[in-house]
Amino acid sequence: MTLVYLSVIVLIPLGGLFFKVAQIDPREFWRLATNDLALSAYRVTFGSSFAAALINAVMGTLVAWVLARYQFPGRPIADALIDFPFALPTAVAGLTLASLFGPRGWLGSTLESIGIKVVLHPLGIVLALTFVGFPFVVRTLQPVIDQLEVEAEEAAALMGAGRWYTFRRVIAPALLPAMLTGFAMAFARAVGEYGSVIFVAGNKAYESQIAPVLIVSYLEQYEYGGAMTVAVVLLLLSLVLLLTVNVLERWSSRFLR
Repeated sequence: MTLVYLSVIVLIPLGGLFFKVAQIDPREFWRLATNDLALSAYRVTFGSSFAAALINAVMGTLVAWVLARYQFPGRPIADALIDFPFALPTAVAGLTLASLFGPRGWLGSTLESIGIKVVLHPLGIVLALTFVGFPFVVRTLQPVIDQLEVEAEEAAALMGAGRWYTFRRVIAPALLPAMLTGFAMAFARAVGEYGSVIFVAGNKAYESQIAPVLIVSYLEQYEYGGAMTVAVVLLLLSLVLLLTVNVLERWSSRFLR
């Protein structure tokens, strides 16, 4: 049943995509995959996704640590809000960010006054991707932090270790595999994001157009070959990056044992 379900949901659709792409002439496939518009979309997509995942890896670790180690008024509400991006439709998230960080928004008008433009610029893409990927890091790290033994930190303190040394030699090695997992999940989520980005990116070719938007643009023009080519390239690049992160995660787990 597991193999049947996996095949129906994942393998068969992906196999159909590769089968369709295999019918495209190799030279035409290479032209569609490496033209200037496609390369720009790859650069914006993966660059913004990496930046958003990196921000989430740092800030998500801090938030997960606070939620796991500290008790404070409103903690259950704060913990529940972490899952808000899971439940919120991505289009609603995009509209909310656009209204808040737009030129006339509460935060956007202030940022515009000091020369920082968010909406309709690449910074808006990073903001939207950070929003949708944030819960993945927190929920990955929270149970790991819960299982960390406080006695190890206390023993390090008794032996004269400072806080930074304790974090670097005791806490960080234990959290590294979970941080890499959370980073990979946030990165994968960001690469495939569409709904929230279209409202804040501007979708300007060669500047703020992501690969999923380029795919939709090809479909609207009935250029199915271009859409499938970009989709396959996006899939393969994401797979390679995720496998790389997975190898690093396993290496770090073995190295720290």
